[in-house]
Amino acid sequence: MVALPSLRGLQAFEAAARSGSFAAAAEELSISAAAVSQLIRTVEEQMGRKLFHRVNRRVLLTEAGVEMLPRLTMAFQEIGRVARDVGGDAFRPRLVISVPPSMAMGWLSERLAGFVASHGAADISLRGEDDPVPFDHEMVDIRLSYGRHYREHPTEEIARDAVYPVCAPSLAGAAKPETLAGLPLIHTDWGPTGAAFPSWRNWLEAGGIAPGRSAQRGLSANSSRAALDLAMSGLGVALAQGIYCARALEDGRLVRPVARALELRQPYCLTIPERSARRDVVAAFREWLIAECVRAVRSPALGA
Repeated sequence: MVALPSLRGLQAFEAAARSGSFAAAAEELSISAAAVSQLIRTVEEQMGRKLFHRVNRRVLLTEAGVEMLPRLTMAFQEIGRVARDVGGDAFRPRLVISVPPSMAMGWLSERLAGFVASHGAADISLRGEDDPVPFDHEMVDIRLSYGRHYREHPTEEIARDAVYPVCAPSLAGAAKPETLAGLPLIHTDWGPTGAAFPSWRNWLEAGGIAPGRSAQRGLSANSSRAALDLAMSGLGVALAQGIYCARALEDGRLVRPVARALELRQPYCLTIPERSARRDVVAAFREWLIAECVRAVRSPALGA
């Protein structure tokens, strides 16, 4: 049998090289950064090759390390697939998902069963939280945000959305663009640390309608989900993001009393740390989540 370097050492090297940090590798492997360093030194001694240049507390891959990394990553991914195929639930991948609170309360939780059915079981931690999120401290694998918040991690724009006036069917008959301000209005305020949510004043002025004092009155909620629930309860007309209200419009729980929409100022973005980007379960969830978001914001129920 061919003598192999320490498999634990190879795993430490692959995690450190992929994440670009001994500290991140230590978090991933649940050991100390010093242990990661020692494991890698052992592999270097066994192979007779330096895999990292260590310069002023930084580590850079050598040519040998660059050559090894993609092949080791593929090898460990295949080992993981074999373990899951044979071991079943004992080797389910772990996935830490972070989304805004309104998305965790209903939108994503209602859809996760679809991901599990199509991609297999995983140990999923769903976190509903506001920006900024502690990626490394909580080992977050993927974050969906409204707007770009994270310069230190790869971030991509995935969808553009708008807000739409929505209400229960029982209120729709009395609603016209010129009289909408006279109906009970539901306001959304994301608070002093959040982005500015489009107001009823913004929506009316965009249509050339003088808001009047009534545009300031009515119920107020500090989350998009709560505002949507108030609208479905028949308590007024809310401005709701398409991504949240599309399904309720499709099944008739909500209607659009007037057609005009107001585009949001920022896009929805996905942020995935480099330490997570190569993991199969993260790549699969990214593709699935993008498809779900795009499907929602492009729902025929949101057409002009």
